[in-house]
Amino acid sequence: MAETIRLTTGQALVKFLNNQYISVDGKEEHFVEGMFNIFGHGNVLGIGQALEQDAGHLKVIQGKNEQGMAHAAIAYSKQMLRKKIYAVTTSVGPGAANLVAAAGTALANNIPVLLLPADTFATRQPDPVLQQFEQEHSAAITTNDALKPVSRYWDRITRPEQLMSSLLRAFEVMTDPAKAGPATVCIAQDVEGEAYDFPTSFFEKRVHYVDRREPNHRELDQAAQAIRHSKKPLLIIGGGAKYSASREALITFSETYKIPMVETQAGKSTVESQHPYNLGGIGVTGTKAANFAAKEADLIIGVGTRYTDFTSSSKTAFSFESASFVNININRMHAYKMDAVQIVADAKVTLLALFEHLTGYESHHTSIEYWKTEWLQERERLSSISYSRDQFEPEIKGQFSQQQLNEYADSLKTELPQTTAVTALNQVIAEDAVIVCAAGSLPGDLQRLWETETPNTYHLEYGYSCMGYEIAGGFGAKLAEPNKEVYALVGDGSFLMMHSELVTAIQHGYKLNVVLFDNAGFGCISNLQMDHGSGSLGCEFRTHSGAIMNIDYAKVAEAYGAKVYRVSTVKELEEAVEDSKSQDVSTLIEIKVLPKTMTDGYESWWNVGVAATSTQISVQRAHEDRHSKLKTAKLY
Repeated sequence: MAETIRLTTGQALVKFLNNQYISVDGKEEHFVEGMFNIFGHGNVLGIGQALEQDAGHLKVIQGKNEQGMAHAAIAYSKQMLRKKIYAVTTSVGPGAANLVAAAGTALANNIPVLLLPADTFATRQPDPVLQQFEQEHSAAITTNDALKPVSRYWDRITRPEQLMSSLLRAFEVMTDPAKAGPATVCIAQDVEGEAYDFPTSFFEKRVHYVDRREPNHRELDQAAQAIRHSKKPLLIIGGGAKYSASREALITFSETYKIPMVETQAGKSTVESQHPYNLGGIGVTGTKAANFAAKEADLIIGVGTRYTDFTSSSKTAFSFESASFVNININRMHAYKMDAVQIVADAKVTLLALFEHLTGYESHHTSIEYWKTEWLQERERLSSISYSRDQFEPEIKGQFSQQQLNEYADSLKTELPQTTAVTALNQVIAEDAVIVCAAGSLPGDLQRLWETETPNTYHLEYGYSCMGYEIAGGFGAKLAEPNKEVYALVGDGSFLMMHSELVTAIQHGYKLNVVLFDNAGFGCISNLQMDHGSGSLGCEFRTHSGAIMNIDYAKVAEAYGAKVYRVSTVKELEEAVEDSKSQDVSTLIEIKVLPKTMTDGYESWWNVGVAATSTQISVQRAHEDRHSKLKTAKLY
């Protein structure tokens, strides 16, 4: 008879997590670093008791908001290139519901995270228990069913022995690069404390091997043929290229065959910005250089990208009549996009294997140096814009009148444009510092203007663009990079949505630097409205009497225990960053910036819904422009 050990389901879960390892390129280490928790009646007496009794090597971190701590766990895994995870445990009901946005974030970005929400009673005898809703057509539905569409793997545990097969499947999903994402294992709260005689073999050391999938001869031959027939190919560096650690292979491939590189948000900082063949971000938030190269290319080589609408400029970035595609992706679904020649394999291995098939090939590009030089000149211009009460840069100002801009300058007591602030910050922080961002206008400015000098220092969550990720994500990145300065770049809108994990960072002694860009509103969406003929309804932070709100966000962080700085000039920003480097505690730098001073699109277009009928001529024109653009977009 097999040897057994009597444990509760919660104790068995913790013991199992302690013995899961991952092996990548021969390096073996623990896969689960720790567990975030917010305890409630659904998990405190089960998983909570197990962690108190024997957490093993797991770090136990108390979160402040379920979505926030899950975002921190996601950011940790993302910064660790998916080689390590944190688990997240919540109570049933609202605590579990708060995981939905975070699970969507992990799913959209292909990031593994283990979500462990409690569930209602398996026995159903006390039903309806606290935080349980009731549906007339089924007693089996709970809050956790909302997590099904945003989980890569989902299961509900109603018997202790079910835990074994469920966890094995969850870890198979999380350690598979092709389908990595959130695994949700819901455990009925009475079952968490129920005992069972588990076989001891279930708790033996288990290594999850992540082997690099190699391309087959047919895939390599087809891709090589497509490249050889092209004159002006273009490499798109996606997140998959970063997770595959493809930097050296990309550089060698690009330099050998004279092929320019462009980056998605997830792929940025795989190759440093200074590389002469790196033309920067592509698409809606891309550089003029990258978007020119995309239009001219007759072959697009997508390396680990899923071609979101921001990357493809809503499928208008490329000259589809003359351009074809080769996609290198570990995920077959993404490899099929753009009707491409597909290589379903590891990015690094594929690039190295293609060398043998391209001997003697060289592209016919003649404009790479010109495009890059021209863009650097534009970046320099954007770095030195200055405000005037009489005349501002019209291409930056957008639809704002000079009077409106002056009103903001007076109310916020600043003359600092956002592009100037972003590039000044880029200049003064350390080369190996990590920046984290997610939503609003900042991702556009960062993808265009931020120069990365060290690999894996640009951490953007733009697969889901989830407002509120920034500070929680910054904390997660700091857990992954404890010896580096980490900066969470956040707009005032996102800060208001969620900044609770700043408290967690301070509580647990992890120094996080928050850089808050305050333009008194949801500036990005205000731009979207006004660029398509509407006014700025519901996007500016104004009082009931119409006054612009000048909120002292620094006081909030100061009350939590952070060192704070208030900034409205470049000099003040530089001094604040330098002083913050010497601090041991978390910091917040509040920067008052003028609205409408972010970068604009460069040879790009974003397909958004525009009213087909309107009394406003400006909206009518916007609809006509959209209809015209759609004629050039690829339909599949």
